[in-house]
Amino acid sequence: MTVITRPTPVELLPDPVRRDTSERYERMRSVVPEVEWLLYAPYVAAINQLKAERNAVVLAHNYQTPEIYHGVADITGDSLALARMARETDAEVIVLAGVHFMAETAKIVNPAKTVLIPDPAAGCSLAESITAADVRLLRQQYPGAPVVTYVNTSAEVKAESDICCTSSNAVEVVDSLDAERVIFLPDQYLGRWVAGQTDTEIILWEGSCIVHERFTPEEVRRFRAAYGGDIEVLAHPECPPNVLEEADFVGSTSGISNRIETIRPSRVLLITECSMASNLAADHPDVDFVRPCNLCPYMNAITLPKILRSLETMTHEVTVAPDIAERARLAVDRMLEVGRGRAG
Repeated sequence: MTVITRPTPVELLPDPVRRDTSERYERMRSVVPEVEWLLYAPYVAAINQLKAERNAVVLAHNYQTPEIYHGVADITGDSLALARMARETDAEVIVLAGVHFMAETAKIVNPAKTVLIPDPAAGCSLAESITAADVRLLRQQYPGAPVVTYVNTSAEVKAESDICCTSSNAVEVVDSLDAERVIFLPDQYLGRWVAGQTDTEIILWEGSCIVHERFTPEEVRRFRAAYGGDIEVLAHPECPPNVLEEADFVGSTSGISNRIETIRPSRVLLITECSMASNLAADHPDVDFVRPCNLCPYMNAITLPKILRSLETMTHEVTVAPDIAERARLAVDRMLEVGRGRAG
C-alpha cells in the first residue's frame, strides 16, 4: 500500500523564502496558522532583504499583529522603549510600524535619519483630541502650571509642552517636576490614574483612547465568573477608572509584559489592544491568554504589503518643521532623561 502525504503549507513555500523565514516563523507558530504563513512569508522575506539593502530597521509597537511584530520587526516595545531605541539606532532608515505620532517622535529624536510610515492615515484618537492652540489656552487659564503631554500627541502639541511622558513613566515624570499642580494632556483616564499615584494636583483634558474606553467593569466581572476567579486581570491605565478597579494589576504595555514574566500566571485576561495578547502568547506558550478582542483600527492599518511598499518606494516620509521639531525635542529629551538607565 502506498501512503501519499500532503505537504504542509510551509513546505509549499519556495526554498529561499522558507529558508529565510523559518526561524522567525518558529517564534509565532502557536499564534499564526501555517495556512496564513503561506501568505505572509513571501512579504517577510522581501522586507528583510530590503532592510539589509537600505540599512533600515523596522520599529514595531506592541499592538502590531504577530506577523509584523515577530516577522519583520527589529525593535519592539511600548512608546517609551521605541522612543529610546529610535534615538540609539545606527540605521539610516527607520520604518515605524505603529501610528503617526510614533513616527513623528522617531523623526524628532533622529532629525538626520529618514523616517517612514507605511500608512500616513494610521492616526490616534488621543492625538486628534487636542491641538497646539488648546495647549496655549490652557497655559493662559492655569499660569505657571507645567504641561505634561502624553506621547500620544502631534509634534505641534509636544512643542507647546514642558515635558512628555508615556504610560510607563507618567507618575515619575509628574513627580520629577516638583510642582503643586500640572496640566496633564490629553488622556483623561491615564491622568486620573496618575492623580491617584501622586500628591500633585492634576488638571485634565478630556481625551481618550477609542480602544481602551470601550472596556467595562461588567465585562471583566463576566470573565472572572466564567473562569471561577482563576484568572489574572491586567489592565492598561488608559481604561476608565471603574475598569481599573476590577484589575489585579494596572500598567503600561511594558509593565504588563514584565508582570507576566515575573509571576508566570496560568491564565491572563488582558484589558488592552488585542494584538498584544497574540504577541505575548507567542513568547509565553505556557500562559492561557483570554482576549476580549478590542482592536485598534489605526494600528491595524499597518500591514506587511504596506511595509514592503514603503521600503520599495521610500514612502511615506515623515517630516517635522525645524522650529516645531526643536521645541518638541526638548520635551521628548526631558522625558527620556527621567529615570534614565531603567527599563521602560
